[in-house]
Amino acid sequence: MVGEADLGVEYRPLILNPGDPEDERALAGLRGTPHIETNDLRGLLAAEFDRLNDPPDTGETADDDRWIYYPWRRSVLVLPGPRTFRTIRLDRNRNKLTRAEQERLATLTVGVLGQSVGHAIAYTLAQEGVCGALRLADFDELELSNLNRVPATLFDIAVNKAIVTARRIAELDPYLPVEVRGAGVDADSADEFLDGLGVVVEECDSLDIKLLIREAARRRRLPLIMETSDRGLLDVERFDLEPERRPFHGLLGETAAEQLRGLSTRDKAPYVVGLLGARDLSARMAGSLVEVGETLNSWPQLGGDVALGAASVATAVRRIGLGRPLRSGRTRLDMEQALDGLADPEIDIEICDADGEPEPLPAATTDRILACAQRAPSGGNIQPWSLRASDDEIRIRLDTRYTTAMDIGYRGSAVALGAALYNARVAAAAHNVLGPYEFLEDSHADIPLAAILRPGTGTDPVLAADYTYTMSRETNRRLGYGGQIPAAVIDGLSTAAAAEGARIRMVSDSAGLRKTAAVLAESDRIRYLTPRLHQEMFAEMRHPGDDLADGIDTRSLELAPDERVALQIGRRADVMAQLHSWSAGAALGDYARDRVRSSSAVVAVTFDDRAAAESVVLTGYARAGAAVQRVWIHAQRSGLAVQPMSPVFLFSRTRTELDALSAAYADRLSTLQGRFLDILDVPENESVALVLRLSYAAAASVRSRRRPVTGGDIRG
Repeated sequence: MVGEADLGVEYRPLILNPGDPEDERALAGLRGTPHIETNDLRGLLAAEFDRLNDPPDTGETADDDRWIYYPWRRSVLVLPGPRTFRTIRLDRNRNKLTRAEQERLATLTVGVLGQSVGHAIAYTLAQEGVCGALRLADFDELELSNLNRVPATLFDIAVNKAIVTARRIAELDPYLPVEVRGAGVDADSADEFLDGLGVVVEECDSLDIKLLIREAARRRRLPLIMETSDRGLLDVERFDLEPERRPFHGLLGETAAEQLRGLSTRDKAPYVVGLLGARDLSARMAGSLVEVGETLNSWPQLGGDVALGAASVATAVRRIGLGRPLRSGRTRLDMEQALDGLADPEIDIEICDADGEPEPLPAATTDRILACAQRAPSGGNIQPWSLRASDDEIRIRLDTRYTTAMDIGYRGSAVALGAALYNARVAAAAHNVLGPYEFLEDSHADIPLAAILRPGTGTDPVLAADYTYTMSRETNRRLGYGGQIPAAVIDGLSTAAAAEGARIRMVSDSAGLRKTAAVLAESDRIRYLTPRLHQEMFAEMRHPGDDLADGIDTRSLELAPDERVALQIGRRADVMAQLHSWSAGAALGDYARDRVRSSSAVVAVTFDDRAAAESVVLTGYARAGAAVQRVWIHAQRSGLAVQPMSPVFLFSRTRTELDALSAAYADRLSTLQGRFLDILDVPENESVALVLRLSYAAAASVRSRRRPVTGGDIRG
């Protein structure tokens, strides 16, 4: 309804509802008035709303549309209702400000006293949507000399400064309530100005009013903020938290407001210097103060400094409005000083270059067996074993120093140890020294699992045929070309697994791969968002120039340029904590999702652990590790690219273990694990040793390296 508003209002637009008879009559009058323009923006804004990602239900319909009349512009805009309008206008705040935070800030009323510097502050607060209402005060009219720092125009000259600000805000958001006190604030009106405010921003020139408004804010326990446009000085006085705090941080001592009233610009200078600090003023500001009354009318201010100050005040208001920590005190955001500190940025984007020459094979047979064992795959390429060779045995011991959170109960390490033993058997067969092997497991010992190969005089043509492939086996993380895997190759993979007492469970249809991709992508997201898992993941990564003898060479990730950038963001723990707090971060799974979708198949190597006693659980995983290596080699021999996938839940066997992995996401991990086992049709009696992504793809850029296999710590 029109209510008390009328067509002559100075600073507020007239918001008209055509469904209201009185407003419709006002609209009819406007339509009949010459030279009033109407611009209907609803179609454009509806299209923009439709382009929003994850738009909320505003609950508004066409009945909520409003006609907005701006009398000072003699123009009418037709807009959607306030909730729809603000959803669109503030969408680009997300997620520096979430919708929930924006709604909380919309309950805050901010008062801005003084509309030179205060104009930029008030407009910035409205622009960011960090308040639900504004109250502006200034008694002065705009002059041409104000336009060096007030973002107004020549058409605003001789208009009250607070009205200029209010009009500009109305043209940004007509629904934002703005009150104007065109007579300014004095001792009689200070309390009324502060009534109902959540924060007050003080930017006036009169020292007595500065002190008076602080005394009133302290009585009402209101936080007060002031920005002084010299070296980015920002003052915060939390009278809401410290009602006994002295105004101006006590810098004026016992000075009373009456002593500051009516001072000339020259007479103000000692107080200004006392407040700002003679040693802390910029040289140009300090020198200008000397010239005030001589060659200068007043102290100088620059538009850029004012804009910077508006940003700092808006940040402080956001903190107060959202209940974030913000103490009383003073700080500076000195751009001149910051520019003096310019430096070359760190180059964080990695360039993929060619891998080095392959290491030559050692001469001695035993050393060749050790070198082949060392080439086995392991999670994160951590090589969780130690190798010992004597005249009568080769011993591969699980080294618990290399475990991670995802290596629950050393099960992942056991898989790697089994693969290393398989490699040793292959090398022994190729050199006609194959003999028996066994596993020794003791979960209570310092070395919970060991594998022993006793060299003999035998061979095995099938094992020996794998020797070349064990030495050239690699992880290939390139995107696949798709394509169906021939039935003969799949049969060969099954035979390879069965030869080591395991089996494969495969998904290769497009629908199944999409479902698998979704599960593995969500698992990766959880890995990023769980602090310990995140830390361990990036601890495994090695960059060009690092020691590449273990860990994952980042060049082997085969990252596209946008993925390299994403990895730089992904390594930041603070960003991951923020995404966790928003229940966000779906894009963290894009790397896994894209690769699985480009695959020809995903294979789980499984083993039957029904008969395994608790005392030999690791042995079961180690035997399955040999099957993993055998399947991997057969796949690579058949022209397939192979990438191991490590969902967070891979080695978890109980809910308690999921809780220990990621308490925040244990429920989600349990659901993902069940979904994954269902997709691959893994029965309850089988455990998964490893998951392999199979695809047809270009050759890998680099192969992961290994720690040296010679030296006293390896051969004894």
